Amino acid sequence: MSKYIISRDDKGTVWFTINRPEKWNAIDYDVMDGLAQVINEVEVNDDDRVLVITGAGQKAFCSGGDLSVFQHLKTKEEAHRMLSRMGMILHSLATLSKPTIALLNGLAIGGGCELATACDYRLASPGSRFGFVQGKQGITTGWGGATILLERLPIDQAYHLLLTGEIYTAKEGKEVGFIQHVLSLDNTIKGCEEFISKEILHTSLVVKAYKKVVNMKWAHTGLKERMLEEIKECSALWVTREHLEAVSKIMQKE
Repeated sequence: MSKYIISRDDKGTVWFTINRPEKWNAIDYDVMDGLAQVINEVEVNDDDRVLVITGAGQKAFCSGGDLSVFQHLKTKEEAHRMLSRMGMILHSLATLSKPTIALLNGLAIGGGCELATACDYRLASPGSRFGFVQGKQGITTGWGGATILLERLPIDQAYHLLLTGEIYTAKEGKEVGFIQHVLSLDNTIKGCEEFISKEILHTSLVVKAYKKVVNMKWAHTGLKERMLEEIKECSALWVTREHLEAVSKIMQKE
């Protein structure tokens, strides 16, 4: 069974589904490869209008990095290779010239929140929850997610989400601006399709022009460089006793 599914509909929407429900749709190296592939395809394919990222099942959008794989990264250099690889995938997602949507169909925590933050829109089912829980594991956001979050939200609200490390409801996410729309139905696919048809009406040329303006601003303020600095900080924290002990406790529970 593939760890991810890429599908396209006749309206130009590309669906990328992390297909690891038994792992709460955690990201490993194979899923990274799939994300990089679909982002590159959507960028160059004129028929692709919108990219939607979601998770299989109803329990989770994405639970972040797969610790059963990444727990074996024992040095700062090993951690940095993994973190920077995913960080640059998220940078390419954030700067994609076409609209991107994170469709939260369940729990989104840790790196799952970073993945959602890299998208232009975050839509959520009523029962979805999210949280930047990395701080409780002795690390910071490791894929550049805090840097992007500070571009998406006012500083005080973004800072609060990062420092509390708490898990919030979709409704609370809507109140702070992290989530743009809470779907009225648990049928997230149908709700997302309706959102796209109603809210994303501009031609692809118009969208590209607006995204170019955003990307010029981010290039001027050094978004990629700031993300890489953030990733470097996380790499150093990855090998601290606090983080290693937190990972050990999580793996014992599993």
